[in-house]
Amino acid sequence: MRHQDAQDKDRTDSDFTHTDPVVDQALGWFLRLRDGKQDAATRADFRAWLAKDPRHEEEFRGLEIVWNSEPFLEAVKALPVARSALMRPSGPRWPRRAAALAASILIAAGIWQYPALTIALQADYVTATGAQRRVLLPDGSMMLLNTDTAVALDFGAGRRHIRLLRGEAYLDVVHDAAHPFTVSGRYGEVEVLGTAFSVRTGANEDAVILERGRVQVLCLCDGKDRAVLQPGETVSITAASVSPVHAADTSATLAWREGRIVFEDAPLGDVLDELRRYHGGAILVADERVNQLKVTGNYRLDDVEGAVRTLADVAGAGFHRVPGGLIILR
Repeated sequence: MRHQDAQDKDRTDSDFTHTDPVVDQALGWFLRLRDGKQDAATRADFRAWLAKDPRHEEEFRGLEIVWNSEPFLEAVKALPVARSALMRPSGPRWPRRAAALAASILIAAGIWQYPALTIALQADYVTATGAQRRVLLPDGSMMLLNTDTAVALDFGAGRRHIRLLRGEAYLDVVHDAAHPFTVSGRYGEVEVLGTAFSVRTGANEDAVILERGRVQVLCLCDGKDRAVLQPGETVSITAASVSPVHAADTSATLAWREGRIVFEDAPLGDVLDELRRYHGGAILVADERVNQLKVTGNYRLDDVEGAVRTLADVAGAGFHRVPGGLIILR
């Protein structure tokens, strides 16, 4: 046991990683500042790191919120090995070994959902996977949230602004020329006076689809790259630019409002990517050739498993369901 304890003490922050490098750095500083041995140079380095990028302080402070949140504490209490290491009195700072143990337990157990928790803390409205929610906004406009979506509202002092934190929202906006209506995603912002459109944010781009009216879409990168959409048009926005305007089949792309997914001659892999948004478990494809097969269909979103089973039959692929919601096609 003494040998194992020594190994534990020698473990470094690199043993625990997060897919977002900034969050990973924040975790490293978080553990480092709780070992009780930081000196003036360490504190100076930490302040320099915070000042380097606004996200650094945001992620670090958010991690402190997670650390003290009820889900974290309940998770620790549920694990005897963690409880014994973490719940004994240890002064104002936890020992480094205990902090590292907590981080490893949460990561390994899939409990540490820092990005999801920070979004939930910012959001005014949230939908679960597979759910939708209709919201009447303070100005009388209507907002329909799609699966796994979170939004924050700002309707104070004449403002009409929505921040799409995650997912997809359809908006039917009441006309008010004196108070423009804006929606911002991760990469772009939409400005309207009175119209109906959808905004979807993803890991690498935002997408805007206009059903009726007229909107202006601009890139948050510098505010200069922009596009004006007419009904039946779509555009995507990345961290660097706004794409050319393309025609959109709104009856298909907005079919989710009626609880359906519609596609024609689309790669099965793309269709499965869309269905994954509405499925609580994972959908895996063991043979890449299956992803390339072209399929056409119109399916209900409240029965994702049934849709995948039918698509597997069409593609000639085997369908296997594993307890816990995991679906495998091969």
